Amino acid sequence: MSVTLHTSLGDLKVEVFCESVPKTAENFLALCASGYYDESPFHRLIPKFMVQTGAPAHPTPENPKGGKSIWGGTFEDEIRPTLRHAERGFLSMANKGPGTNGSQFFITFDKAPHLDGLNTVFGKLIGDDSIATLAKMEAVKVDKKNRPVEPFRVERVTIHANPLAD
Repeated sequence: MSVTLHTSLGDLKVEVFCESVPKTAENFLALCASGYYDESPFHRLIPKFMVQTGAPAHPTPENPKGGKSIWGGTFEDEIRPTLRHAERGFLSMANKGPGTNGSQFFITFDKAPHLDGLNTVFGKLIGDDSIATLAKMEAVKVDKKNRPVEPFRVERVTIHANPLAD
């Protein structure tokens, strides 16, 4: 199962780990299919660590700036010992502690073992073009709050095959 995040800096093709983390995959794929991530900014970037996105582009009281899951709030972690932040290009849910997953996620620029057991890994970038796009992202200058000086965003998402669709 894969999706492509079409960003303003290039495409990121993602293999989603549907069998290993089914609830997280369902949430991510449903948000992709609904257009939730369209125009979502990459709002946090820490070189040699990660880049984060997944907040709504146009927050409302019903859809706050922090984002939410398809179930309307947050959901539990799906920590798997075999899924680790082992190298560049892994996708993982951003959270504020156990059981606080919503819509935001990040992509690693390097291994991040300190996050193993804390954040649900749910996908991995595939293909040289995706790795090249990730390198472009990592090169973007940031301000003192780790916000990109030159904004970039997810423009739209293409789902290549969705085994969870009805």
